Amino acid sequence: MSWSDALQFLFWIAVSLVGGWWIVFGYWRVRSELKRRREGEAPLRSKQAAIWRDPGNVQRRNLGGGPGEPPLRPFRFIEEHDTGSQPTVSVRDARNREWRVKWGSEVRTETFGTRLAWALGYFAEQTHFVAEGEISGAHDLRRAKACIDERGGFREGRFELTGEPDVVKHFDAHGWAWNDNPFVGTRELNGLKILMMLVSNWDNKDVRDVARGSNTAIFEHPFDSIATSPTSRSRSGSSTRAREARYLIIDWGAALGAWGSNVVQRGRWDPDAYAAQNELFVTGLDGDIVHWGYQGQRTTDLTYDITREDVRWFYALAGQLTDDQLRGGFRASGATDAEVEQFTAAIRGRMETLRSVAESTFGRQQ
Repeated sequence: MSWSDALQFLFWIAVSLVGGWWIVFGYWRVRSELKRRREGEAPLRSKQAAIWRDPGNVQRRNLGGGPGEPPLRPFRFIEEHDTGSQPTVSVRDARNREWRVKWGSEVRTETFGTRLAWALGYFAEQTHFVAEGEISGAHDLRRAKACIDERGGFREGRFELTGEPDVVKHFDAHGWAWNDNPFVGTRELNGLKILMMLVSNWDNKDVRDVARGSNTAIFEHPFDSIATSPTSRSRSGSSTRAREARYLIIDWGAALGAWGSNVVQRGRWDPDAYAAQNELFVTGLDGDIVHWGYQGQRTTDLTYDITREDVRWFYALAGQLTDDQLRGGFRASGATDAEVEQFTAAIRGRMETLRSVAESTFGRQQ
């Protein structure tokens, strides 16, 4: 084969790969849109929406404990789930709370991601890493057979609280999109974007990707509020029960590794790869607009139109975190001693970059 024939052959291979990628990409986009139209908008009953709540003194947040009470042994098997990319079962703990237990490569990253989001005031599911334990009554296992032995023993499971009878949860086609939600243009939403990039969470799919799995959701929580309008105030003037729609990220598993534009480049829970991209975390400034090196499932939606003021607001929160808090969060997520130190130093490096942007010293010669 001549050089000319070889080059032509390679050219057509490249064209076929690119064309095939766009066909697959278009196929999933069409499927997602059809699913959204078929299921319609989320049937929200809430009168107000929130994506963030002031956490107060961030230094008082215990990243080692995380949000909510951890699962209490013993655990009783309920059922196995066949959906999702990793083996998963549901169990009840000693308090009769229902948890979804997951194994695989995302266990540690999900545990830390939810803790960090919660510490900074963002809504997150109650998630805990359990190094080892036993699930009684497990039977007829399929994928989870490799994770639960004959005596019910398991190692390194992620427990996520699912049994919340007062909470109405809207997943999949009833989630939300980065470019279409009540908070577009707010510092709170832009702060969540910065948080996603801070931990290199490249799997930022939303409701527009529902055919492949959306990682956004809306949870409607009950809360007590004193009615102030004449039409809603009770005759006694007592508090009334209302609902609040909380917008959140439900999957932090693709983080703390390398971001990238494709599956070959991306990773998770890899301190060396994570630290190696620190220099690309912020790539420059254009006036008041901050440019980022991040690449993910929806790169533009995360990096577009974030201002220095957004960074300043976010750093006022995240900058309060101490290294000891971060270490506690990593230990609670199953990190080794070496990983604790590597990850803590790498996140601190990115925090320092945010500080320099917030203080208008980014890019200056030292």
